[in-house]
Amino acid sequence: MKRFTLTLFSFSFIFFGFSSQAQSKIMNEPNEFVRLSMKLITAVKSENDYKNYVNEYKALPLNKLAESLDTDNKTKAFWINTYNAFVQILLTEDPALFDDRGAFFKADQINVGGELLSLDFIEHGIIRGSKVKLSMGFMKDPFASKLEKQFRVNETDGRIHFALNCGATSCPYVAVYSAYELDKELDQITRQFLKRTTKYDQIEDEVYVTTLFSWFKGDFSDKGGVIGFLRKYDCIPEDADPDVNYKDYDWTLDLGNFTELQ
Repeated sequence: MKRFTLTLFSFSFIFFGFSSQAQSKIMNEPNEFVRLSMKLITAVKSENDYKNYVNEYKALPLNKLAESLDTDNKTKAFWINTYNAFVQILLTEDPALFDDRGAFFKADQINVGGELLSLDFIEHGIIRGSKVKLSMGFMKDPFASKLEKQFRVNETDGRIHFALNCGATSCPYVAVYSAYELDKELDQITRQFLKRTTKYDQIEDEVYVTTLFSWFKGDFSDKGGVIGFLRKYDCIPEDADPDVNYKDYDWTLDLGNFTELQ
């Protein structure tokens, strides 16, 4: 009984250590697993003790989790929060992991329901719907595992590239995502990131954009590609059709870049 009381107190202390805005957002999320992912990333953001949430992840019932994440929005919210939280956790605890980025993203090091998952598996297998990493988004993996098929989204959403933070300077900022307002939140983070990283030169009729557009071209092809995205998020005039230049990506390790979504 004493152990239970202490554990309950610990969870209550961590949760109520969050800001009132964070608490409200989490409490408004109806899906219990998305709520857990929101608590984890909020604890990381607030520099609270997140270890109890990490332990909850290890004990998750995978079949129940898969059944509960029954829409793409629930799936994306849970796994984006999970990805972003563990990037911050792993690299804060051991920054040297970033010295070999390829190995870092491929390593099976995130325990979800007793399964060790890699960041690549979460991003390309689940959130991008089994897209082959080096295919620029044009090829689906025909050898996807049973676990991947159990969790992956049905449709790829290019906006997720402006929500996932890989720990580098050029990465998008980290936010907390809910399933119930995900479309609004992804639009906000996309607009925020593109406004911050896009430079339009009207005189030269050129635009300079994040190289994420180049790496994942296929993920944007059904939305008018780069130009379509830039028009939608008011980075270029509606009638503009400039030449596109891709910026270099700054891979300098840079953690703790959080932002608030309304």
